[in-house]
Amino acid sequence: MSISENLAAVRERINGAARRAGRSSDKIALMAVSKTQPAERIREAYAVGQRLFGENRVQEFAGKITALLDLRDAEWHLIGHLQTNKAARTAELFRAVDSVDSQKLAEKLDAAAGGLGKKLNVLIEINVGGEAAKSGIAPDSPALDELLLAAPRLEALVFRGLMTVPPFTDDPEGARPYFRKLRELRDAIASRKLSAVAMDHLSMGMSHDFEVAIEEGSTCVRVGTAIFGARTKA
Repeated sequence: MSISENLAAVRERINGAARRAGRSSDKIALMAVSKTQPAERIREAYAVGQRLFGENRVQEFAGKITALLDLRDAEWHLIGHLQTNKAARTAELFRAVDSVDSQKLAEKLDAAAGGLGKKLNVLIEINVGGEAAKSGIAPDSPALDELLLAAPRLEALVFRGLMTVPPFTDDPEGARPYFRKLRELRDAIASRKLSAVAMDHLSMGMSHDFEVAIEEGSTCVRVGTAIFGARTKA
């Protein structure tokens, strides 16, 4: 199937999951995960209406952005783990960072974005499964509270919500408890009405489990393989 057909199929699945959950599909963003994809395949998706894209690596995206500069209304998010020494370049290239996992990183991004005179939307990455091999802040870690309380002084950052990558299971239903846990954490943070912290975004769900994520409240699903096909390993 073509990228156009794949996108149509994914959008129909989003609509179906939203109906089952009694939600409006208009409230669920589809992010095309374009990591490892060449510029021409990203253009194919753009040509049929896709505007929101997620990239995992700063250097990889920097190498192809020149070929995509004419896609004026495309929105580029960094969704992969970010080292603090790449914060400056990240602030230049991306509209949002959906994988902030420490106060130190947030401070670096704030300084970089502030120096550019721009606002950078961010999501806090939560390691809901407690997996040592994955980045993200543990839901019960004091580091999460410290980051939330630091938000008011990080004036160049706009805290919008949470993101997670749950432990992989062959059965998408296996991800449901983790998605539910993230939603409950979001609701608990929102109830605190912290200054400079909005909790209106939940980025969760990928190609194999995004329908379950939508049923559990996701506002953004990150879909790569189901749109572009199997990736070449970087």
